[in-house]
Amino acid sequence: MYVCLCNALTDHQVKQAAATAGTTKPSSVYAACGCRAQCGQCVKALVAILRDRSCAMPELQGAD
Repeated sequence: MYVCLCNALTDHQVKQAAATAGTTKPSSVYAACGCRAQCGQCVKALVAILRDRSCAMPELQGAD
C-alpha cells in the first residue's frame, strides 16, 4: 500500500528503511529512502507504521 504519494513510498519500503536504518524517526526513514516529506499528508501514517514496528521489535524502542 502506498503511504506517501509524493515520493511513491510503500509501507514495505518504509518498514525496510526503518529496519535498515535502525530508526523510529520519520525523518530518518525519508533519508534512508533518499527523499523527504513533501506535502506532509503521509507523516501520520508513517508514524503509525513506525510505532507498530517498534512495538513488535523491542530492540528499536529507545533507538535514535
